[in-house]
Amino acid sequence: MSLLRRASVRHLLRHPAQVGLSVLGVALGVAVVVSIDLAIQSARVGFRVSAETVAGRATHHVSGGLEGLDESLLARLRVDVGVEAAAPVVEGLASADALPGMALRVVGVDPFSEGPFRPYLAGGPAGLDVGALITTAYGAVVASGTAERAGLGAGDSLVVMVDGRRVPLPLVGVLDPADELARAGLRDLVVMDVASAQVLVGRPGRLDRIDLRLPAGPDGEELVRRIADVLPPDARLEPAGTRTDTLSGMIAAFDLNLTALSFLALVFGMFLIYNAQTFSVVQRRELLGGLRALGVTRGEVLRTVLLEAAAIGVAGAALGVGLGVLLGRGLVRMVTRTINDLYFVVSVDSLVLPPEVLLKGVVMGIGATLLAAAAPALEAASAPPRMARTRSAVEDRARRAVPRAAAAGAVMAVAGGALLLVPTRSLVVSFAGLFMVLLGMALGTPLGTVVLVRWTRPLLARGAGILGTMASRGVVTALSRTAPAIAALVVAVSVTVGLGIMIQSFRGTLVDWLDGTLQADVYVSLPSVQAARADGTLPPGLVAALSAHPDVMGRSTYRGVQATLDDGPVQVVALDLHPRGEAAFDFLEGDAGSAFPAFREGGAVIVSEPFAFRRGVGPGDTVRLAAPGGEVAFPVAGVFYDYAAERGVVMMSRTTYDRHWDDPGVTSLGLFLEEGADMERTLAGMEALVPEGLTVSIRTNRALREGSLEVFDRTFQVTAVLRLLAFVVAFVGVLSALMALELERARELGVLRANGLTPGQVWHLVTTQTGLMGLVAGLLAVPMGLVLAVVMIHVVNKRSFGWTLQMEVGPEVVWQAVGLAVVGALLAGVFPAWKMSRTSPAEALRGE
Repeated sequence: MSLLRRASVRHLLRHPAQVGLSVLGVALGVAVVVSIDLAIQSARVGFRVSAETVAGRATHHVSGGLEGLDESLLARLRVDVGVEAAAPVVEGLASADALPGMALRVVGVDPFSEGPFRPYLAGGPAGLDVGALITTAYGAVVASGTAERAGLGAGDSLVVMVDGRRVPLPLVGVLDPADELARAGLRDLVVMDVASAQVLVGRPGRLDRIDLRLPAGPDGEELVRRIADVLPPDARLEPAGTRTDTLSGMIAAFDLNLTALSFLALVFGMFLIYNAQTFSVVQRRELLGGLRALGVTRGEVLRTVLLEAAAIGVAGAALGVGLGVLLGRGLVRMVTRTINDLYFVVSVDSLVLPPEVLLKGVVMGIGATLLAAAAPALEAASAPPRMARTRSAVEDRARRAVPRAAAAGAVMAVAGGALLLVPTRSLVVSFAGLFMVLLGMALGTPLGTVVLVRWTRPLLARGAGILGTMASRGVVTALSRTAPAIAALVVAVSVTVGLGIMIQSFRGTLVDWLDGTLQADVYVSLPSVQAARADGTLPPGLVAALSAHPDVMGRSTYRGVQATLDDGPVQVVALDLHPRGEAAFDFLEGDAGSAFPAFREGGAVIVSEPFAFRRGVGPGDTVRLAAPGGEVAFPVAGVFYDYAAERGVVMMSRTTYDRHWDDPGVTSLGLFLEEGADMERTLAGMEALVPEGLTVSIRTNRALREGSLEVFDRTFQVTAVLRLLAFVVAFVGVLSALMALELERARELGVLRANGLTPGQVWHLVTTQTGLMGLVAGLLAVPMGLVLAVVMIHVVNKRSFGWTLQMEVGPEVVWQAVGLAVVGALLAGVFPAWKMSRTSPAEALRGE
């Protein structure tokens, strides 16, 4: 081992706290990125495995329109077209008290048709008892793991809730296929005979889809053409996997938002590494200067510093991957719950650990460390031997670099702003512009620090005397140490402020929208597995009985179904509105005076803002929907604000809906009460009208509003966790910088102690300086946080989800940002202040 390498190893071993903080900074940054990536990948894999298990070996699917498929189509495909492998499928959602927190997917199949598609559902040793499944009323089978979790076995009954009814499903068998993939995909499935499933989910005589297995080549192409000729107008033939890919694409914006936020933690870690590596170089300036004078080349110094950084990066990345796996186990539940609330049902029992995700975390950790250490390494290698031994030279270069860094930051921020103004819907471009703006403003932090410290110096001098002056001067004279730490804290607090404003604005917009939208006094619907959408069909007798209640003076009915367009599913809603219900709509394009007459009488539709944004439609355009009588073009009368469905909503009058679809069902009901009605007595009377054995949600306007806000708060739990983790990384960065200052200023403090400075005054000096750093960081974070909020609300959110949000900035933003930064800096400075106050003058001055 060379002398230079020995000196490097000895230095690292003599400063374990400094090395440990550096490793921790890398580890935390990597952990956040890896955990989010693992949570997203686990949710995606869970959905895809489940979907592929149900799809089996099918090559194509025939899916129906709003009403599904008539089961007679199956016979036509087999007899008239000659499709040999065709299997009917009915799907629905359910929940069970024995399986809390799990959304169950009911799948109805014909066991005699399952051989070519899903062999584990076709009977046999590892399959099910076909005879028992067909002959037992509501007979069902579940995966062995699901049965164990519910504490049930063959012969027991699993009580499920479907459309408000609790139905016992006798378990006629338990599935335990040999294929590991099939076992994973079956964990949330309840398999039934197709006839029983049709009755259970309330769709007698209808199918959700027909799975096909068609040959490849010309014969298959000919069958595709013949199948298309016999399909009803509202049915479509698609290759297998199309639906899965479409649903997976629905959460692309959600995934990208979380991934981008997680990268910020790695950026904070880079500030920390830069600070630690710069200090490590300065700490050894005399040693490096001496070695350079003895003939050590610049290249050898550069390689040594980079090797040290690589070692820290490897250790931090390895630790970060382990922490990321642990953190991912908690985040996957949050991510899965959000997907279930807003998009589609997915069940994830375990964390998936793709090697490429873990490898990416390692590469990113090492790469970020080397990138952050590049500048200190070049500085160490380029400094002449005489200058390397002079501490003041380092700070002189740091002060001269302040205006250059600010100018470069301004250029980067302007370039990022220009990128954000590019008329594109690309989120990658949006986040690239956002990161450029953030980093550009971070480069201006040293200049902002110098200016703010000069402004506050007279106040500190009057309030804290000579110690206040020394504290303020110490921040500027050690700018090479303090600037990166302050920058990391500024960015972390600005992210906290920006995300806080965005969430506050989103919540405030949602509250205003709910206050305007929820016009009825009482809302009635069936319990739904998905929190963001009402499902099922209310019994017609109950709708009539509730509407006839003596305290009810009017009603609005809502029928929600799902249509599939070329770019994915969209919600179609049929409304029979009470006049007061029309006041619930706030139009972005068009106006109520012209839109509602066309909506009520002219067969026009109104569409939500996300739908219009994604598809580029507005008043005067048309929306085409497949109906049993053929495709229908509906004119668009207006675009309204809506925050309930991220994929968009198409609304039409009940009259228009009944004209094209034979579906008299009602999904939910809004009831308007007579003025002065006693709400508690009215609700009790309505609940008495509910048939025995049926669970119905009857909620007041206020209760529904609170429930919607609860779903919103749950959705942003992941963001709140990311904000906290980002601040923790920045906290470690400040602690690292202060520890570096403590080591570097040991001799200076020793001189002060020798001249009569007491330990209490040392504590006062250090905490004042720490508090000043936090104050500067907080004040600089406010404008940066506001810029971040503007970009997130008006650019990223708009391009991600198509929502227009009203920005809300309260006066508490300033004191929260400043308070958070000051408290974080003071907490990080407790240990360094304690260490400095205990500095022994003799020990500190040893070697002078």
